Amino acid sequence: MSDLMFDEIPAIEGKSRYDYGDWKSYAIHDEKNIKGFFGSFRFLSNFEPCDVWFEGLKYPSSENAFQSSKVNVDYRHNFVNITPAQSKKEWKNYPKIDASKEEWDKRRYDVMSVILFEKFYRNKDLRQKLIDTGDRCLEERNHWKDLWWGTDTKGVGENNLGKILMKIRKYWM
Repeated sequence: MSDLMFDEIPAIEGKSRYDYGDWKSYAIHDEKNIKGFFGSFRFLSNFEPCDVWFEGLKYPSSENAFQSSKVNVDYRHNFVNITPAQSKKEWKNYPKIDASKEEWDKRRYDVMSVILFEKFYRNKDLRQKLIDTGDRCLEERNHWKDLWWGTDTKGVGENNLGKILMKIRKYWM
């Protein structure tokens, strides 16, 4: 996976920060699909700035909450005042939760589900946007090769983030 995510790209005159990876060449936004959480569908991304409460702390994004869930509870407060990109790197610097990799791999889907439900429950404007996606397929298509949470630029991968978002959307529909 790349160290650079779409919100970390330095400003280039005449280009938006979403130009990196040329997402427009692989994202599909049509009446049946939202494949790639960019542009007007950026709110589906875990990097979207919004208040997210998780286990008693308020985080500035679902990414921050999720990355903090990997570390010992005594260190989670360190994730409330950093960017999502920083949280993605920073969690590696703290003592991890008391779980084996195998245990964490079994739990991470449920942890993300709780965090994303909270994101869309508390942020009513984002919830309405999610509902407004109707029955379109939501796929976290990306160029950084995250094949567990999303898919590659050709649509190959497990798309667990998209699956969670579609389940949450269905709850409110």
